[in-house]
Amino acid sequence: MTLQRRQFLHLAAGAAALPAISRVAVAQTYPTRPVRVISTVAPGGIDDLAVRLIDQSLSERFGQPFVIDNQPIAIAMQTIASALPDGHTLFFVTAANILRAIRDTKLNFDFSRDVTPVAGTSRNPFVMAINPSVPANTVTEFIAYANSNPGKLKMASIGNGSLLHLAGELFNMMTAVKTAHVPYDRLAPMESAVLNGEAQFMFDVLPPSIPYIKAGTLRALAVTSATRSALLPASDFVPGYEFIGFQGICAPKNTPPEIIDRLSKEINAVIAAPKLTEQLGEFGSIVFSASSAEYGKIIASESDKWTKVMRAANIKAE
Repeated sequence: MTLQRRQFLHLAAGAAALPAISRVAVAQTYPTRPVRVISTVAPGGIDDLAVRLIDQSLSERFGQPFVIDNQPIAIAMQTIASALPDGHTLFFVTAANILRAIRDTKLNFDFSRDVTPVAGTSRNPFVMAINPSVPANTVTEFIAYANSNPGKLKMASIGNGSLLHLAGELFNMMTAVKTAHVPYDRLAPMESAVLNGEAQFMFDVLPPSIPYIKAGTLRALAVTSATRSALLPASDFVPGYEFIGFQGICAPKNTPPEIIDRLSKEINAVIAAPKLTEQLGEFGSIVFSASSAEYGKIIASESDKWTKVMRAANIKAE
């Protein structure tokens, strides 16, 4: 081989390696400015407090602020879908976001098309709670009472097609129980309806319901996870039933895989810290460690599950 040919091959190999080297360099220097984390959850709520704790730890690890930007769902989805895919705009995803994307065709947003999953952060079981006037202390007794009074029991929720509504519809499907759905616009009116007997039962977020349960003004029958909650030990639920809210981080589609990989590793390291695990536990959240690929599979699986529940319950797309 001539000297010129060897020099050419050496230069060609070096040129081919440049893109890979530059991608690694980008990931190593990321982030170069503050990272905006789009969130649709209400400021001061449980999910909001959780993501702020996570972002605070990420800020410390990366040396750049991770700043929460609370936006309405429709605007948030437009923002993340059109954001520059460089890792400086992220999306804190909740189960409610996934449901809204399925239900609201006007949003024109598809998780598989518009974002790349980064990592899971936490999951939240709910509680099935009833007004104490209902003569049931277990789920089995509740089912028997509901079957002897078909359509008479009212189930409160925070809106048609909401996560708490679907929790109840899945319960009805799996137990063949027939109840009437009564939607409210927020958590507080929903809880008040069950407390005053306007409705007889609901599926509720754990922490807000615990004071009522301890005071005896609500009766907890079960948590909706396959495993029992440390916050609220309750009786076993319907075999095979599980309804859990999943939270995590996504990035715009086409964000470099090296940045996705680094973010995923750092997020998983953050939520594995004992202090953060304990803090999330106080909100009723369970640390949920998942890689980008694993979180993507969960989003797809949950989307499929909720789509089937909506169809079975005849919940129309908006």
